[in-house]
Amino acid sequence: FPHLTERQRDVLRLLAEGRSTREIARRLVVAESTVKTHVARLAARLDLAGRAELQRSAAGLLERAGGGPSSATWVRRRVV
Repeated sequence: FPHLTERQRDVLRLLAEGRSTREIARRLVVAESTVKTHVARLAARLDLAGRAELQRSAAGLLERAGGGPSSATWVRRRVV
């Protein structure tokens, strides 16, 4: 997805894993509102209706692009 930012691809991978907004925010060490913004922009760029449709489509989109959901394991973990 050359038209997506690296962070948007990170969010897409985590959505494909079935992660919640809170889980994605913690994994990426950002605010939940930031994740919501990324999700909204992703849906708009991919011409999808919203988060639910984006989450249903995420795994297939990533597989077609060669970066399946398992590639999200490198995302930094938040140190508590």
